[in-house]
Amino acid sequence: MTEGLRERKKRQTRQRISEAALGLFVARGFDKVTIAEVAAAADVSVNTLYNYFAAKEDLVLPPDEASPQRLAAIVRDRQPGESAVRAVLDRLRDELRRRDRKVGLTAGFGPVFEMMRAAPTLTARLEDLGRQMTEALVTVLTEETGAAPGDPMPRVVASQIGWFHSLVYGEIGRRIVAGEQPATIAAALLELLDVVEGTLGERALGYAVREG
Repeated sequence: MTEGLRERKKRQTRQRISEAALGLFVARGFDKVTIAEVAAAADVSVNTLYNYFAAKEDLVLPPDEASPQRLAAIVRDRQPGESAVRAVLDRLRDELRRRDRKVGLTAGFGPVFEMMRAAPTLTARLEDLGRQMTEALVTVLTEETGAAPGDPMPRVVASQIGWFHSLVYGEIGRRIVAGEQPATIAAALLELLDVVEGTLGERALGYAVREG
């Protein structure tokens, strides 16, 4: 569907606000910049800014990109014959090969990552986001497998997926700080995912295979 004028203007305004915010946060630190300063830099009112971003943290971690439903959505969208674990492994591999912004391998992300790491509210939000992703995935796996109440498998598998998902992001961050280039990081992480897959048991790898 072709983007209308109204939608395009909203997208452009949102992008302008986001870029202004990140520029200020990287230059001065997340905690030292006010919402009013971001609004002024983006040439919008504070109320307009809040129409696009409900909280200051959303300027760095917008809910549509840093969603608690990320892992659950990947598993829901898996192909027939594909298990939950393999669906997430394959998505991560695809994002790494494409240098997708979801895995932080876009140009200029290093300073943004450093800024995030220095802000306690952002690191706390990332930790909470990881917990929410795992819990949402437990729910999906329980529903799709028809697991009985008290069956530990949905939580065990969801926790394993959450673990290697967090491992990937942590390793990307470590390598960004070390000054490695996106192509080098992507290659190393693809190797890491191969190792992860090799360490997971067949029961986890074959759990919750989509029928069809």
